[in-house]
Amino acid sequence: MATNDVVAQTEDILNIKDIEDAKATISKYARRTPLIQSMFLSRQVADANVFLKLENMQLTGSFKFRGANNRMQHLSKEEAERGVITASAGNHAQGVALSGKLLGIDTTVVMPDEAPMMKRAATAGYGAEVDIHGATFDDAHEWMFERAKKEGKTIVDPFNDKYVMAGQGTIGLEILDDLWNVDTVLVPVGGGGLMAGIVTALKSFNPGIHVVGVQSENVHGMAESVNKGKLTYHHDDFTLADGTDVAMPGSLTFPIVDKLVDEIVLVNEEEIAQAMKDLLQRTKIVAEGAGALPTAALEAHKVDDKYIKGKNVVGLVSGGNVDLDRVSHIIDEFLKPTNKSIG
Repeated sequence: MATNDVVAQTEDILNIKDIEDAKATISKYARRTPLIQSMFLSRQVADANVFLKLENMQLTGSFKFRGANNRMQHLSKEEAERGVITASAGNHAQGVALSGKLLGIDTTVVMPDEAPMMKRAATAGYGAEVDIHGATFDDAHEWMFERAKKEGKTIVDPFNDKYVMAGQGTIGLEILDDLWNVDTVLVPVGGGGLMAGIVTALKSFNPGIHVVGVQSENVHGMAESVNKGKLTYHHDDFTLADGTDVAMPGSLTFPIVDKLVDEIVLVNEEEIAQAMKDLLQRTKIVAEGAGALPTAALEAHKVDDKYIKGKNVVGLVSGGNVDLDRVSHIIDEFLKPTNKSIG
């Protein structure tokens, strides 16, 4: 209902009407995903009422389908006929590939060497051309621009795009529809498209909702950028949260996150692995590393109790596309008497 002055500062980039339009646009294809209460997390995390928004049950197993589909439905006839190209570690890749199949648009996806095999196979299975290029997402992202220029393809950026952000923001509308009195929402952050969309939706209706971004200690370009007050690169090492393995946030997403998000917390690889294991074992939810970030932050008590204890808290399970061998490795590690490293 009320939109505060801070939200108004970012309305020229993304606003609530963009998100409401996206909701209507993608309704033909995207699923409305469930919001469930986790009794395990509610009991474990300071007697809160903890709910999980299950985007691992979205088409392609990730929230990324929403933004990709919204963007591709807004292509002009000429843009669509040229074919589209994107870069992704896997989830946006599948969203673009499936949307291309549904809409009759040729798709090319640049993926880095570190992209999980199951995400590569799924993307190809939807009919996209898969181009493996570079060691990291940022390498693949740079090559995307070069190929687009050489071949005249239309870029569907994985996060730095108004229509992509608006599509992801529909998750925020669904959270409010199901839990209007939500107090705190935790969201994984990579390039920032998901967070930019969700925080715009939430704060437009209730500026008092405490919105928390969660990133890996190993890769947290957005947190570093917010700390420095300008776009800043950060990539120290491999992370289990490959879906958020983005060293540099977007020029459009950064100002929204910087102005609207209340805080960004960091978790380590051990905490991510623990959350993946607990989601599987205690809540029967298969979550990839990025999808387990909010749970990791809750379990590690990274957010002040005043925003958690006795509150209605939502953690977004952003995706469930994880290689089975990685799941097996995590389970094996936690069955050992000592656990010194997860990788």
